Amino acid sequence: MNRRRFTERFAALFLLPALAAAQQRAPTLDDFVIAVRNDNHAAVRDALARGMDPNSVARDGWPVLVVAAREGNLRTVEALLAAGAKVDARNPFGDSALMLASLNGRLDVAKALRGKGAALNHAGWTPLSYAATGGHDDVVRYLLAEGASIDARSPNGTTALMMAVREGRYSTALLLIERGANVGFANDDGATALAWAERSGDEKLVARLRQAGAK
Repeated sequence: MNRRRFTERFAALFLLPALAAAQQRAPTLDDFVIAVRNDNHAAVRDALARGMDPNSVARDGWPVLVVAAREGNLRTVEALLAAGAKVDARNPFGDSALMLASLNGRLDVAKALRGKGAALNHAGWTPLSYAATGGHDDVVRYLLAEGASIDARSPNGTTALMMAVREGRYSTALLLIERGANVGFANDDGATALAWAERSGDEKLVARLRQAGAK
């Protein structure tokens, strides 16, 4: 038997079946997390069909749904939700998928999560506070329309309005004021929206806060 025929026969008998078996193997957790992070939704759906848990947690403690939401990967978020991912799962820092979608201005992802019942109002930081921090007015409007508490307070007493002011999100601060946010709250350190606006030198915002009753 010449060398070429031997090689072909060897491939047929050993290499090709091994390759086929490798292609059919179940994806590893690391494979799955990479597919989620990169929005390889086809690979994500294939892994789910092969039995991968939609509530898998990456090695750093992040549920894959929260990873997908952080990255703004809508199609992957939808695939995970359809497979039964827990919509209010949290990462080690206490962030939910909806909180990170709101922080990053991903209205499409926020809507997909809310469609599965993602919580708006809960103890600690809220999606609205995160949206205000990022200055994402469209997300703020959506969350308010969905029933988000405009004056929800973080563990240290900070509100969405206060975060918008502190981060210099002028249009977001005006939107929250117009929607009736309390302009007089102080957090546990005594900081107020007005104090932060004065510190930043934003005279227009200072004037608007005073007009709304801030002292």
